[in-house]
Amino acid sequence: MIVTIMQPYLFPYIGYFQLLECSDIFVVGDDMQYIKGGWINRNRILVNQEPSWLTLPVQGNSADLAINQRYYVESQTVRSKILRRIECAYRKAQYFKDIYPVIADIMNFGSNNVSEFNTNAIRRLANLLNIQCRILVSSELEKNNSLKCQDRVIETNRCVGASHYINPIGGMALYKERDFLKFGIELSFLRPDNVQYHQFAESFVPSLSIIDVLMFCSLDEVRRLLKQYQLLKPSDNTILHFESHEEIFDDRQYASGYL
Repeated sequence: MIVTIMQPYLFPYIGYFQLLECSDIFVVGDDMQYIKGGWINRNRILVNQEPSWLTLPVQGNSADLAINQRYYVESQTVRSKILRRIECAYRKAQYFKDIYPVIADIMNFGSNNVSEFNTNAIRRLANLLNIQCRILVSSELEKNNSLKCQDRVIETNRCVGASHYINPIGGMALYKERDFLKFGIELSFLRPDNVQYHQFAESFVPSLSIIDVLMFCSLDEVRRLLKQYQLLKPSDNTILHFESHEEIFDDRQYASGYL
């Protein structure tokens, strides 16, 4: 049973969906602390051939609250503005007419709870991409929630019956293989390949939201791009250089399911 774990991000880039693609079970880490300035409430789209932030504002609250205790600003005006930005950015893209209604429906989701909204988006997009893994929510699992960091990851894997845990490559320094093996869990790390596709211009802008990929690629092509990754073992010493921060799932946010 292959398991992956990540916090629920807003329209994450294709490397995030590669984790789902390689999994039997994907656990949404909704009970982790909300990290301001990360990828939980924002991502990047292509505007005038430059990366531009697409952000859903979150209500102000205690910094100690978990993701599933945070709420987006309850405003249809805000959601409408975001949809207009997406429309303006991609209305000339090849697959705009197919994908925009899907994004609009996701944006009109009934709950403004950050975890519920993002998890719904992840599930909808995974279904669109015909990704077959089961998507579970961490807070609904019966586990020892007092554990932290690596111990919490192992505990989550244990309670869903994992035999193999795959983590983003940015977290390679965080985990010890022998500690996973004590519980009969193999440990690997996913490194995305240099995924590229045609955008509006010849100069490619990498590591944008999955929205960008879907606007420019057919679903069959996206399925092909989802396979463009490598699984590496902790002993592999070939991953010392990366071309971009998001190629390793961003060392602040994509390093681990549980930082």
